[in-house]
Amino acid sequence: MSTSTSANQISQLQTLKLNDGNEIPVLGYGLGTARYKSDKNAPVDKELIKTVLMAIKAGYYHLDGAEAYGNEVEMGEAIKQSGIPREKFYITTKISGTEQKNTLEAFETSLKKLQLDYVDQYLIHAPYFATSPEELQKKWADMEAIYASGKAKSIGVSNFLIPDLEAILASAKVVPAINQIEYHPYLPHGPLLPFHRKHGIATSAYGPLTAAVKAKPGPLDSTYENLAGKYGVTPGEIALRWVIDQGVVALTTSGNEDRLKAYQKVAQFKLTPKEVEEISEIGLQKHYRGFWNNKFASDDKS
Repeated sequence: MSTSTSANQISQLQTLKLNDGNEIPVLGYGLGTARYKSDKNAPVDKELIKTVLMAIKAGYYHLDGAEAYGNEVEMGEAIKQSGIPREKFYITTKISGTEQKNTLEAFETSLKKLQLDYVDQYLIHAPYFATSPEELQKKWADMEAIYASGKAKSIGVSNFLIPDLEAILASAKVVPAINQIEYHPYLPHGPLLPFHRKHGIATSAYGPLTAAVKAKPGPLDSTYENLAGKYGVTPGEIALRWVIDQGVVALTTSGNEDRLKAYQKVAQFKLTPKEVEEISEIGLQKHYRGFWNNKFASDDKS
C-alpha cells in the first residue's frame, strides 16, 4: 500500500468538529507508552524518528505527543523529515500534569523542540499538579492566554474527572475543546462522557485497544471475535470502531507498520448502534485501568 493510499484511507474517516470550530481527525498516532523516552536528556533517538516517520508514511498525520513523553524533539524531526506540508498535520502536545511549571515557558520550550510555530492542540496532561481548584483555574487562565496568542489552535485537558472540569468551568472564558482520557469498554467512566456532551467538550481516547489486547482474557473476547469475523477485520479494529462510532477520537500506537495500516480498515465499516451498545453492556462486567493506577483505588471506576 503506497503512502498516498494510506493517507487517503485515513482521510476517508470523518473529522470531529470541536467547540471552537476547529476539526480534529478521529484517528491519531500516540507517541506515549511504547514511544516514551524515560531519560529526557538522552541523545536524539534516531530509531524513534524512524518509527514516527513510518507512522506518517502509513498515513497518520494526526500525531499526539507530550512534554512528559520526552520525545518532542524526535516528533518534530520526523515531521520535518517527512516533507509533508505543516498544514496537513494535526499536532497535539501537553504540559506536565504532575509538576508545577511555568505554563508559557513550558509551551515555548515544546514549540522549540517540535520546530513548529504553532500546535493544533495544547492540553494540560493531568490535574495532579494542583492542590486546589484555584490552582487548576490559574493554569487554565494560562492556557487561555496561549489560545489567544494563536499559537495553539485548540486548548483542552487530559485525565480530568468531573470535579476537575467543574473547577475550571467555574472561571473559564474558553471551555476546554477536549478531554483526553483512557477510554475503552472496561473503563467507560460512568457519568463523565455525558458531562462532556452537556458542556460541549469532545472526548479523545487513549488506550482504545485495551479490552482487545492488554486486558485479555475478558468477557468481550468472543464478541470482538464474532464481530471481527462479520466485518473481515481484527478485534483491534472493532475496538477502535467502538470508540469512533460514539463520536470519540481514537489514539493508537504501534511500532508495526502492517498493524498501523490494518487499523485504517476502520474507515471501511461501521458498527451498528446495537453492536456498540452490546459491547458497552458486556464491558461493564469487567473493570480494568491500564494507566495512572497509583492515583486510583483498584475498584474506583471514575
